[in-house]
Amino acid sequence: MIDRPPALLLAFAPGRRGNGTIDSETILSAEGLTRRFGGITAVEGYDLRLAQGDLVGLIGPNGAGKTTVFNMLSGVLRPSAGGVAVNGQDLTGRPAHRFARAGLARTFQNIRLFDDLNVFDNVMSGGHMRLGAGLWPTMLQLPRFWRAEAAIRERAAGVVELVGLGPHIGRRAGDLSYGDRRRVEIARALASDPQVLLLDEPAAGLNPSETAGLTALIRELVNRHGITVLLVEHDMRLVMALCHRIQVLNRGRFVAEGAPREIQSDPAVIEAYLGTRRTRAGAA
Repeated sequence: MIDRPPALLLAFAPGRRGNGTIDSETILSAEGLTRRFGGITAVEGYDLRLAQGDLVGLIGPNGAGKTTVFNMLSGVLRPSAGGVAVNGQDLTGRPAHRFARAGLARTFQNIRLFDDLNVFDNVMSGGHMRLGAGLWPTMLQLPRFWRAEAAIRERAAGVVELVGLGPHIGRRAGDLSYGDRRRVEIARALASDPQVLLLDEPAAGLNPSETAGLTALIRELVNRHGITVLLVEHDMRLVMALCHRIQVLNRGRFVAEGAPREIQSDPAVIEAYLGTRRTRAGAA
């Protein structure tokens, strides 16, 4: 990770549009999100409001519905009920690329990279999700296509440096360490110039040093680049140290929301999530 954001990245600073002002209104909202699979209700009545610069954790036991929530928030799954809006646009039921175009990007529990491509090309692929020129300018290679390509390349180069992968920019993604592959996935999401970033278990499989680097990177994205972050994570130490506020799910239902200190002492949370871990630790 670099000490100072490169000038080329500031030109695409997330959260800054047009006249350079930062929109403090709600960027991502969900109301009454519900998802049923046959007769099973995976998530019921989930609500969310995220504004510029929010850093929110979504926690809960395995099977609580966290990834299902992420899939609905990003257009991967269509809600059975309820709605989702990005920057005031109702995107309920729309495909994932519409969410990306509106300013939302995400990562996945299982890393999804093009292993045979190098780091730079993987990151470039994320830029095309939102910043591409469109079908006809691309097919005909019109001036609009070349301008978009130049902008995407410039941003991709800046993002690679931002996440600390500059020395590996030409390396094949499949040859990288697990921690560096995680960084490539985050960089690819950032290449689309998102205002809101959903991180699904970003610390999974990382060693303590890599987790510390990830924590610092997320803080920088929020504090210096104005990106709004919602993360699902099982590393409770990371969540409690990093997040401004935390939501808790259990069996698909909302349990609690508050600052880390409030969540740690909430009886319902202790029973639903933290208590489960303590019980296992005691049994061990």
